[in-house]
Amino acid sequence: MRYVLPVRLVVATCQVDYAGRLTAHLPMATRVMMLKADGSVLVHSDGGSYKPLNWMSPPCTLSEGKSDDGRVEWTVTSKTGDTLRILIDEIHHESSHELGIDPGLQKDGVEKHLQELLAEHPATLGEGLTLVRREYPTAIGPVDLMCRDADGKSVAVEIKRRGEIDGVEQLTRYLELLNRDPLLAPVRGIFAAQAIKPQARVLAEDRGITCAIVDYDALRGLDDPTERLF
Repeated sequence: MRYVLPVRLVVATCQVDYAGRLTAHLPMATRVMMLKADGSVLVHSDGGSYKPLNWMSPPCTLSEGKSDDGRVEWTVTSKTGDTLRILIDEIHHESSHELGIDPGLQKDGVEKHLQELLAEHPATLGEGLTLVRREYPTAIGPVDLMCRDADGKSVAVEIKRRGEIDGVEQLTRYLELLNRDPLLAPVRGIFAAQAIKPQARVLAEDRGITCAIVDYDALRGLDDPTERLF
């Protein structure tokens, strides 16, 4: 019988033997086995954090049968012919679950969120700074924020989660193009990020670009400086 269930969780007393590029043996003990919809099979113990004791990556097939002494035996075979033989002495729990489509990991503090927050609070990048437009269009791509400073001069802001040399080069290209427009020039630049690498800072400052470290929690209102001990 082939495994066709979406996701299957089995807690069982079992013995596991792997044969392939090397061999590995797990003696009889109670473990958690996960048979996932993508075809992978994972064997976990109570320790070891997230890492399984043994596993078989997809695509693989699972056949269920009986050992010579009548116990349940699973044989998992990979596309390369490696095998994972699981001899089950006793099943303590078994369940199947339809998990559906996972939307994937959504990282907090990515560039889009930083851009939204800085558009709402441009003065955090410089006193008197006001927003003109988000995603200001140019022939080589949109500038994250176009602002004006207290003197009414144009300021182009490039926002990165982590500031590296590539980001400085990108802002430099925008500034060269924007400064050709007599209605905008002179345009200066601000390179904003949660962290800026030393080499990127040196390059930016050498080109007259201001570097700004963004405190994401403070922007979200989660960090009140008046409540800090230090």
